[in-house]
Amino acid sequence: EIEIISFNGLTVNCALENNVDLIVRGLRAMSDFEYELQIAHTNRSLDDDFETVFLATATHYSFLSSSVVKEIARFGGEITHMVPQVVAKDLNRLFNS
Repeated sequence: EIEIISFNGLTVNCALENNVDLIVRGLRAMSDFEYELQIAHTNRSLDDDFETVFLATATHYSFLSSSVVKEIARFGGEITHMVPQVVAKDLNRLFNS
């Protein structure tokens, strides 16, 4: 079973509270891997049983970041090809109302 949740605090604490022993993280570029590997090792140092699985993004999304999408939306640019329709709608409402 897969569940997506949001939380505040340490990832390993959230995992323990929710009986989770594995998280999935996305990678866009080598720089993401270096950062995410550091976080994965840190989480493992806090909980020996905690696993992180990395998935590479599709090539046509590899340039995207939330900062880039938000900036394009802020200035009225087209983002519907970058994010799900519901996200585009919310961002456009937030920045262009």
